[in-house]
Amino acid sequence: MKPLARALLVCALALLGAVPLPAEAAAEFNVRDYGATGNGSTNDDDAIDRAINAASAAPGGTVVFPSGRYRARTIHLKSHVTLRLDAGATLLAAGSGMDAPESNANDDYQDYGHSHFHNSLMWGSGITDFHLTGTGTIDGDGNLITGNPDSGEADKALTLTECSDISLTGVTFRRGGHFGALINGCHDITIDNLKTVYAGSGVRDGINLINSWNVTVTNSRIEASDDALVFKSDYALGHTYTSQNVRVRDTTVYSHENNALQFGSETCGSFRDFRFENITVLGAGKAGIGIVSMDGAVIEDVHYDNVTLTKTTSPFFFKIGERKRCPGSPPAGRIRNITISNVTGTDLTAPVVTGTVGASDYTSTLTGTPSVDLGPGITFQNVDLTVPGGHPASEASRVPGEYLTTYPPRDYGARPSYGYWIRHATGITLNGETRFDENDNRPYVIADDASNVQLNGVVAQRGSGSAYDAGFSGVNGYAVRDSADTSGGALRVRATNSTPIGEDPVSLYAEAESGTITAPMQTAADTAASGGSYVTVAAGNNSKSSAPATGWATLAFDLPRGGTFAVWARVIAANDGDDSFWARSGTGTWSNWNNIPIGTSWHWAKLPVTYDLAAGARTITFAYREDGARLDRVAISSDPAFTPEP
Repeated sequence: MKPLARALLVCALALLGAVPLPAEAAAEFNVRDYGATGNGSTNDDDAIDRAINAASAAPGGTVVFPSGRYRARTIHLKSHVTLRLDAGATLLAAGSGMDAPESNANDDYQDYGHSHFHNSLMWGSGITDFHLTGTGTIDGDGNLITGNPDSGEADKALTLTECSDISLTGVTFRRGGHFGALINGCHDITIDNLKTVYAGSGVRDGINLINSWNVTVTNSRIEASDDALVFKSDYALGHTYTSQNVRVRDTTVYSHENNALQFGSETCGSFRDFRFENITVLGAGKAGIGIVSMDGAVIEDVHYDNVTLTKTTSPFFFKIGERKRCPGSPPAGRIRNITISNVTGTDLTAPVVTGTVGASDYTSTLTGTPSVDLGPGITFQNVDLTVPGGHPASEASRVPGEYLTTYPPRDYGARPSYGYWIRHATGITLNGETRFDENDNRPYVIADDASNVQLNGVVAQRGSGSAYDAGFSGVNGYAVRDSADTSGGALRVRATNSTPIGEDPVSLYAEAESGTITAPMQTAADTAASGGSYVTVAAGNNSKSSAPATGWATLAFDLPRGGTFAVWARVIAANDGDDSFWARSGTGTWSNWNNIPIGTSWHWAKLPVTYDLAAGARTITFAYREDGARLDRVAISSDPAFTPEP
């Protein structure tokens, strides 16, 4: 058959639906075709903007940067555009002529850099379907300012505000100024194989994800002088969004003088449903893992698993403060339901000691305020640390100040304990081994003004001159179980004005269908279900953004003793579109129980939150979120070793 006849036949069959036409490749727009020189000295931004405008109008075009050095003033990003920096392509910031910062009536609520977006090498506002990819480099070239820029200067490499469907893949950021990337009010963001490179000058923060949701960060290396990978909620947009559904995996982070993985300090809006897995922290001048709520935010349902820490001044720093730098001067927020699992920390000293850092090492710190406890549900499981040590017994009597309006770990000075220092907290569980490189005569842990503090399966090294291993002062409910020093001896406890938990844990079951059910939740029969029935919502009902006003299954439990309770449910979640409920204790805050393990037969799954419950009549309520999820039986237990019966 001749080529023309074959082509006509293929087109005819395609029209009949018999043969699909091949997908049309996205059009490419080479910046050199629009006048870019790539010589490193001529400003190419006008040509780049022309290429972006053409690609956006296509739409869905790819703007190509072939090998070369492209000097640019501010570049204006558009929707439905991919910027591709090929191997050998470098986008360089110009030293002058950048866009002026826009005015912002809300700039009293955060610093200058967070408040203004246009004074950037690249910026886009309200755009969708934007992608930055390739193997090239974006380099501030020493021209992006790390403080407040003067007229014509910029302080950010990339700024995106209130955008959606964004991906940043493959490229490298160097000398990004105050922010390598500042992303505020955006959703559906993919960051993969991205690099931000630390340098002795010209770089401050790595990646700031502010008021953003539906975010995935994978296979990346984020280095910075200041905070490396940080999650915030400021008021620069004149409003906040809940930061949620964030996943960070297989990523390496390094902060020379500040925090590696950090929440805050800007915390006007709330945060929930974060997962960090397979993380390597190569250094942190402040905290390896830091969580601070300074401005009223609720930070909850955050989970870290398989983390390696080295060269971190403070392995963990969790703090509730009262800076109140948001409209209405909000009261202190909350930090709760945080799990830290399978962590190894060695060589835990600062990468460099500066005035910002304070000292070479600080004890992991968990502190609320005198009126608001940190917790509950703060769990450290299989966390093994080797701290520097070398502190005298005299420091065990130190009582650090409150410092309610500031957040650096250095504020508190040397802590009175070497492993963990806990104050104004509830529902804290420690498990794992802590040793020191040099003899340390402080106790392993001190908890002050707290409740329900448990050491379960702890191994703690003992200093040759230490008076005790675990100190509890003003603690309503403490327990030391299955714990020992590194020689196998029992931990020495000093308790002042404190009461032990001391009683057996509580484990109870309830059938979902036996609870109080409100429509459109309903019961259904299944011989494989416990008791022959289960609860689900009528088809077509979904409530993904918030818990519904009705459509609940409320289960009652009569607790003989209080404690921190985990919750398990026997469920069916057939696919990832039918794998979630809302859940809460009593009349408390709803938690989004999403990503239930998939299975088409009944199986037990554990909620990612725990509840501090007092003795007496208590309730756990499940509300529908996705209409295919099924609920059969519920178990609650204050026993950390509890596993539901089949």
